[in-house]
Amino acid sequence: MKSNILLLITAMIWGFAFVAQRSGMEYLGPFTFNAIRFALGGISLIPILLLNQKRQFENKKFLPIVSDKVLLKGGIIAGIIIFFGASFQQGGIVYTSAGKAGFITGLYIILVPILGLMFKQRTSAGTWIGAFVAVVGLYLLSVKSDLSIGLGDLLVLASAFFWAMHVLWIGRISPKTDPIQLAFFQFMLCSVLSLIVVLFYEVTTLQNIIDAAVPILYAGVVSVGIAYTLQVVAQREAHPSHAAIIMSLESVFAVIGGWIVLNESIALRGLIGCALMLAGMIISQLSLTIKFSILKALLNLTE
Repeated sequence: MKSNILLLITAMIWGFAFVAQRSGMEYLGPFTFNAIRFALGGISLIPILLLNQKRQFENKKFLPIVSDKVLLKGGIIAGIIIFFGASFQQGGIVYTSAGKAGFITGLYIILVPILGLMFKQRTSAGTWIGAFVAVVGLYLLSVKSDLSIGLGDLLVLASAFFWAMHVLWIGRISPKTDPIQLAFFQFMLCSVLSLIVVLFYEVTTLQNIIDAAVPILYAGVVSVGIAYTLQVVAQREAHPSHAAIIMSLESVFAVIGGWIVLNESIALRGLIGCALMLAGMIISQLSLTIKFSILKALLNLTE
């Protein structure tokens, strides 16, 4: 119960982060926002890093993470993946709503087992069923009457593929190194890569950064630093499937946050699409027994 509650809080924080990301775009470019956001996220992990180092090495100072070759290689690849995922997502939020961005991003939960086929990982039939239901929902949410899809939705959809790749890569590399150090390294690398793009393509001022202080602090310290830590703590005892289902609720909180804070609204067709996408995410994570029980219940209702 404790783990599930922590995961629910994490999902809520991540869901409202889409609101912060959308609000921040009123003052900053997407790469500037990400550069500051992930720098703050990495810095917020330093106290945890120091505490871990103190526990492992009494009376010794913080050891540079670059001394670990596995950590260095894993962190570089993870940081690059996060950079592309965050860039596509932040760029897409400029052109779409926080609620839609939350649901489309949530598709990474289904994409993880599908992309896992590249690593010869087995994918259950339930995953394909969930994927089909989610794709139908995505069609209702994002595809227009002329069969076109908005630029913002398309960019966020591209980010979902990178988030899924990140989950797969972290799953492979995290058992071999310290997860908090890995998180710190990838966040800081993402920040540096974003800053490089800013130097060539974006112009900002100190006043713009000050005006966007609240969204940046929330997206950086709360969403990246605090929520990530809560997730790590909670998933020590939580069942993986339960954790995935609970964290998929971030899309629901994104819609709620967009409605309350930004006065966003989604048409009935889009809401039906959101419901189908959420159902697809959940179906892909349920056990086979539960799936058959749900199917049987639906068949009984139709009789």
